[in-house]
Amino acid sequence: MLHFGDNAYDLVGAFWTTIQLTFLSAIGALILGTLLAAMRLSPVPMLAWLGTAYVNVVRNTPLTLILLFCSFGLAGTLGITLVDRNSPTSIDDSNFRLAVLGLSVYTAAFVCETVRSGVNTVPLGQAEAARSLGFTFSQNLRIVLLPQAFRSVLIPLGSVLIALTKNTTIASAIGVAEAALLMKAMVENQADLLLISGIFAAGFVVLTLPMGLLFGWLGKRLAVAR
Repeated sequence: MLHFGDNAYDLVGAFWTTIQLTFLSAIGALILGTLLAAMRLSPVPMLAWLGTAYVNVVRNTPLTLILLFCSFGLAGTLGITLVDRNSPTSIDDSNFRLAVLGLSVYTAAFVCETVRSGVNTVPLGQAEAARSLGFTFSQNLRIVLLPQAFRSVLIPLGSVLIALTKNTTIASAIGVAEAALLMKAMVENQADLLLISGIFAAGFVVLTLPMGLLFGWLGKRLAVAR
């Protein structure tokens, strides 16, 4: 707990929620983004068109709008809450899961383009050799292209995930109790804006700096020799 005057704030709990949002959204974005990259590279025109349309629409849509759609569109209008309605924490759980969904959907578009750029770095002759050996498109992608693609774009993927960490602050717009929502409450209740801003800025540096260093190290360690 962080104490300011007579008020106590759960700073660790707020940042723990931010970490959970980042981790779960990163998994969702990596899975969906890889599938989208496969669609964009697919020899089936309809799949390629759908993948391209998804990326172009989502990348040009504000994240706030996507999260509000998840909250008011899916939950409010369609009744899709992703939780047990009888749970005493159903509202908070629903907001959290819908935020994960929105963040995953948004970040997947950037993961897709990053992975696709990695696939484009693989020499064309390798894919042609795999086809000559009888590999199907999915086998070629899974065995030859994607392993090399991921190794070549680890550093850009790290940048995408760092951006995702910072984008979790927008989840406060739908009531998720993460760091940005706590900061808003503290600013409203306390006078020391500079100190509060410094605390939360330092918290995000602690989250993102090690991530950048880790992906930078992995990118150099696992780089594909050309």
